[in-house]
Amino acid sequence: MYTMSTDDFTVHTRECDEAGGGMPISDLPDEVTSLDDLECYCWDGFDSLDEIE
Repeated sequence: MYTMSTDDFTVHTRECDEAGGGMPISDLPDEVTSLDDLECYCWDGFDSLDEIE
């Protein structure tokens, strides 16, 4: 599960404090095709999208 910020629609890990008041989502949006599409530092621990999904 992931969290989408309701402020700016960025996607975060469930444990991320930067998501603020977010809503849970079960899948990454189709627009996310690489880690570069995920702007928050919470994704820095991952090496590839395969690791996330």
